[in-house]
Amino acid sequence: MLHNKRVAILGGSRGIGFAVAQGAVHEGAHVIIASSQQENVAGAITRLPEGTATGAVVDVRSMESLSAFFTTLGAFDHLVFTAGEPLPFGKPVAEIDLAAARSFFELRYWGAVAAVKAAQPHMRDGGSIVLTSGTSARRPPAGFAFAASICGAIESLTRALALDLAPLRVNVVTPGMVATDLWSGVPSDAREQIFRSTAGKLPVGRIGEPSDIAEAYLSFMRNAYVTGQSVIVDGGAVLV
Repeated sequence: MLHNKRVAILGGSRGIGFAVAQGAVHEGAHVIIASSQQENVAGAITRLPEGTATGAVVDVRSMESLSAFFTTLGAFDHLVFTAGEPLPFGKPVAEIDLAAARSFFELRYWGAVAAVKAAQPHMRDGGSIVLTSGTSARRPPAGFAFAASICGAIESLTRALALDLAPLRVNVVTPGMVATDLWSGVPSDAREQIFRSTAGKLPVGRIGEPSDIAEAYLSFMRNAYVTGQSVIVDGGAVLV
């Protein structure tokens, strides 16, 4: 279903986005990897089979940068938005720096809005957009008010866009805990302890890998009868 399709992945140089790129290439797609750092874009392309990927440096906080990227890209089929930075987990509202909080919203929420706005005129019939949320929107622990608000806003945005952009399809993937470099800011010992503790509570007995989550993005791209939906890929975390 993805053979000869063109898939643009904003945030595709690492983690979940790169796993989506790998999966799409495996199914015969050509991927366009966009990220804010040239070094990361170049590194991602070299890790994919020769001739299956191209890349560009894009600032998703800039409408000008996004518009230039999609104008140069031309017609394509699917847009995946996985761009993001580590969120300030575990902080009560009283300790949240509002300026920092707004900057995260600018990237994860307004960046997604701007990307959709810039991309939509260039998307082919039968295409789709897949955004990214998180399980804190469904079951936020203490200290996750800010992260939950971003994720909840993205899920609401997805449903509205599915109507506004129809027949273009718009869906969102809601990952649980995944072993990606978004955890790089946490000291390694503490990070491993968090992973072990979480894995022990999950019905599946482990935390997620990027390839686990990528399957949901690929499914949304393939299935032409699904729009306005969110799929949770969390090992059962919202159940326990």
